[in-house]
Amino acid sequence: MGSATREALAGATARLSSVAGAVDLATGEELFAAGRIIGDSSHLLAALSDPGVEPAAKATLVRRLFGTGYSATTVDLLDTVVASRWSSKNDLLAGIEELGIRAVAFSAPSSMSIDRELFEFARAVTSDSSLELALGSKLGSTEQKRGLVERLLGGRASEQTVAIVRQLVTQPRGRRIGELIRYASTIVADEAGSRVATVTVAAPLSSDRIARLEKALTGSYRVPVRINQVIDPSVVGGVRIQIGDDVIDGSVATRINDLRLQLAG
Repeated sequence: MGSATREALAGATARLSSVAGAVDLATGEELFAAGRIIGDSSHLLAALSDPGVEPAAKATLVRRLFGTGYSATTVDLLDTVVASRWSSKNDLLAGIEELGIRAVAFSAPSSMSIDRELFEFARAVTSDSSLELALGSKLGSTEQKRGLVERLLGGRASEQTVAIVRQLVTQPRGRRIGELIRYASTIVADEAGSRVATVTVAAPLSSDRIARLEKALTGSYRVPVRINQVIDPSVVGGVRIQIGDDVIDGSVATRINDLRLQLAG
């Protein structure tokens, strides 16, 4: 992520926080819809992401497109996004999507674990190749994928989780669906003031070990850290922990590979 995108995303997130009282689930879904409309038009995306176009001109274009049928809060947030400088066109689209995910997270009760629901669904998807293909293949229609999400999650997960997954399968932009859903869970956790640690192990950890690891990581990061396990036999032994960009890799496979590199050098 380029520095321009980091600054733009920070500004958009701050604006979302400032209007939190007016944000609801519909705000998130409107941001998702706006992102899809912008992403489907190369000319529109180019105009809104062009640093040479005046912010006032971009705001006029946003209001012309979304001023009717979208809430004032959504239009205000889109104004903030397009007024900022992004490192690339794709980053602008990703920024709108992340803002939508955060808005959806805002609308959920504090007792609701959307990040947990997302991660559990991601694990189900990545463990079933036929399901991952059905949700991520370019051959299936968007409506078929959205319908499949409704059948799989409707009545089993919160409407917030369904809205986020529905967006991800509708506009994957070449990304793997399982990884996308896991990434969305980290955004939701961050919005709630916590972090998600993806722990990759060869065999499931006991609940006691998970509790100890969560406590240790919470102490290190000084925010609540929740563990999501990924079972991968190729890890061989030990554990690989990823929190955002931080990676702690103590697996046997990695240590062997490091040794090989040392010997080769």
